[in-house]
Amino acid sequence: MAAPPPTVGVEEEMFVVDGETGELRTDAQDVVDAARHHDDDQIDHELSRAQVESGSQVCRDLEDLRASLTSLRRRLDAAARARGARIIATGTHPWSPWSAAGGVTPVPAYLRLAEEYAHLTSEQVVSGCHVHVEVGDPDLAIQVMNRVRVHIPEVLALSTNSPLWEGTDTGYASYRTEVFHRWPTAGLPEPFASRADYDDLVRVMTDAGAIDEPARLYWDVRPSARYPTLEFRVADVPMTVDESVTLAGLCRALVARACAQEEAGAPMPRHRPEVLRSALWRAARYGLDAELLDLEAGRARPAADVVRDLVTALAPHLEEVGDRDVVGDGVEALLRDGTGAARQRAALARRDDPCDVVDLLVGATVP
Repeated sequence: MAAPPPTVGVEEEMFVVDGETGELRTDAQDVVDAARHHDDDQIDHELSRAQVESGSQVCRDLEDLRASLTSLRRRLDAAARARGARIIATGTHPWSPWSAAGGVTPVPAYLRLAEEYAHLTSEQVVSGCHVHVEVGDPDLAIQVMNRVRVHIPEVLALSTNSPLWEGTDTGYASYRTEVFHRWPTAGLPEPFASRADYDDLVRVMTDAGAIDEPARLYWDVRPSARYPTLEFRVADVPMTVDESVTLAGLCRALVARACAQEEAGAPMPRHRPEVLRSALWRAARYGLDAELLDLEAGRARPAADVVRDLVTALAPHLEEVGDRDVVGDGVEALLRDGTGAARQRAALARRDDPCDVVDLLVGATVP
């Protein structure tokens, strides 16, 4: 009997905005309290007072994941609407300044961050998406991370959904990435020789006072500090549930292929960190609208070709768990219709009115 597919779960961060003006609201905690069920840990507050976070059920089937994310977005939006607000799924608010978020949510963990990192914490008014893929063996999780890290730029490019910052078109498809990477523990991790090597780094950084717990390693991909999963953290929160499901399926296939490569003893990919940083920056800058660095080819190629080739390479693993159509069709939709960043820009271009961007986001966020 074939082993069941690895489980997958998705966390989404979203903004609460005024239903009339579209501005950030600072009463996200009230929305969270109203949307929660009695013993529900799927909905929570986030770093800023203007944000909420949802966490899907642990799923083996992407359609179950779609249903879970849809339900959570609807619950949050219903709670927001009862207060004259809405939720929007975007990596950055189109025009509200970071100061409009009202500072950090007053819980001990966030207050410690604010004390340690000062103004940097206040500016982190950005929303991401975290995909958790089951990897039960802690040692294997490290080797899988070593392998999938070279495809983190493609994951980011597909998710880009934050072109605007304080009313300005930044020129980036994911300006959230540029803001988030200001954290000293953000970015892509270097390869690790073993789980012991990783654990040793955590110990050294903890002893040095650089982090107070493993969850403060804000890497773009990492072993989860809470679950037996590998956590992909690089993505902007997608505008739609369909896009989140596409990303989750792609990440699961990346993990499945890496596990197979590890079992077969395939050579570990080796790339200079400077090249990987450049590839990640290019993905944040252009999304799917220009070229991405093809690390295997050693040159820049059209983004559409790079992501289609990746889907083709992952096809056996997508097929094995029944995800090939969902992920393949989802990627083609992004190439055809544009990423969230491209669609935000198109909405703005119609009348040069940023309110049109919020209207787009409100309509697309909740199925």
